[in-house]
Amino acid sequence: MRVDTVYENARFLTGTGESVAIAALNGRIVALGHDAAALSARRRVDLGGSVVVPGFHDAHNHMAWFGMALDDVALSDCRGVDEVYDAVARRAAETPPGGWIIGSGYDQNKLAGGHPTRQGLDRAAPGHLVRLKHTSGHMTVVNSAVLERLDLGNVPVGGDVVRDEDGSPTGLLREQAQLMLRPLTYPTPIETVVRGLDRASERYLAEGITSVQEAGIGGGLVGEPPAELAAYQLARDRGVLRVRSTVMVAASVLHDLDAGAGFGVDLGMRTGFGDEWLRIGAMKLFADGSLIGRTCAMHEPFAGEPDNVGYFQVPEDEIARTIAAAHKAGWQIATHAIGDRAITVVLDAYEAALKADPRPDHRHRIEHCAVLRPEELRRLASLELIASPQGRFVNEIGDGMRAALGPEREPWCYRLKSLLDAGCVLPASSDRPVVEGAPLLALADMVRRKTASGVVLGPDERLTPAEALHAYTYGSAYAAFAEKDLGTLAPGKLADFAVLSADPTDESTLDSIHVVATAVGGDIVYERS
Repeated sequence: MRVDTVYENARFLTGTGESVAIAALNGRIVALGHDAAALSARRRVDLGGSVVVPGFHDAHNHMAWFGMALDDVALSDCRGVDEVYDAVARRAAETPPGGWIIGSGYDQNKLAGGHPTRQGLDRAAPGHLVRLKHTSGHMTVVNSAVLERLDLGNVPVGGDVVRDEDGSPTGLLREQAQLMLRPLTYPTPIETVVRGLDRASERYLAEGITSVQEAGIGGGLVGEPPAELAAYQLARDRGVLRVRSTVMVAASVLHDLDAGAGFGVDLGMRTGFGDEWLRIGAMKLFADGSLIGRTCAMHEPFAGEPDNVGYFQVPEDEIARTIAAAHKAGWQIATHAIGDRAITVVLDAYEAALKADPRPDHRHRIEHCAVLRPEELRRLASLELIASPQGRFVNEIGDGMRAALGPEREPWCYRLKSLLDAGCVLPASSDRPVVEGAPLLALADMVRRKTASGVVLGPDERLTPAEALHAYTYGSAYAAFAEKDLGTLAPGKLADFAVLSADPTDESTLDSIHVVATAVGGDIVYERS
């Protein structure tokens, strides 16, 4: 047999062992090891002693949001609210009067002065419309010119407009209250989304990412235009959707279908529809809000805020009804639940749905699953659910999470090792652009679990480097029903892999390792210059 390419002179960490070569034909692996090296090939590639791993798979990211946000005023490095105002003023100086100033990535936990305010934004950008998106995506600050355009008497359920002691709006819109901005800014043009996917894909390949799961399209807090899937299809047609994408459909898009077709989207499409490049994944449902924003639903108050237990984004009974209908219709379900109270409610809903309509291998998920009590960990495992936490959160926003929880609840925060010990399959993800999404950074954080201040958050939740790598490859593929094609390097699977400068299962390399090249479908699509 003559193959397209043989890759050799590397250590291939296949996910189930090691090999010395890989042979690819028509985008898939056809042989490993000495069998691969012995084959006739149109091309032979010497990888110069590098280490090869399966392509990284981000199980929960927002690729379009990240790509489009590259044009925003970057606020993640700001350390004081005055720095935020200065950045806004610089952009305003080059923006025509009446235009939008969009910023993203600020975190009040890292800012001297806390949240920006409408008054500060008014001074920084007079004559402009200003919107600053919190790094979590669960809050937005706007200036007075924007507030004047909103119907503040009709705030959507599941959100609020923060007011000062005098009852005046501070400019901070939390959770579903952000939807009031939609008439001013949405729908996002399809071409804008395509450009965002193009730019994000390019970055992802440079980081060894070959497949992703997009955590919500078509509606909700993170969706863009209602016809957002069309942007993915157009990006694929143009060759700028460079990573394999499984898209979660916002729960708000689903509805009862005619002719007994159940609960879903028009034409009856549901989880699994598509191909190896673009497919529909889970239904994405928001139960609650943010931990660092202190809006997630908790059993007990946030530390230092005795009257604040957060809240749900939709009524509790609606969560149960939506999960029951989607489960019965055959959907995989991915429910955003961060607070321990929200996790309890979501577990109750999943348990009831599974009891009413038993279904093997459902792979229903809890996205983030941030504050997981020991008793709920046991329930989650017994229901064969998948928790989808983000290891990188510990480093970038861990200090804010610790401050919100207090020491007694810290051990429950973004568990990793406990999930593996309970028998769960653990995926890995970034929730990008909430934090930096490079998998190699996340691997180090999953192993060390150090916050930015140097505190080890949940030392018992640390993974070995091999466990972290398995999560970012096989675990994520499994969470998308894609493990037959992705997640390990084996004959018959897609030839997607990352070429690394060192062994990521050796902890001593984690501070210096980098991506040398990335292959998708057997072809090198990125090479480090």
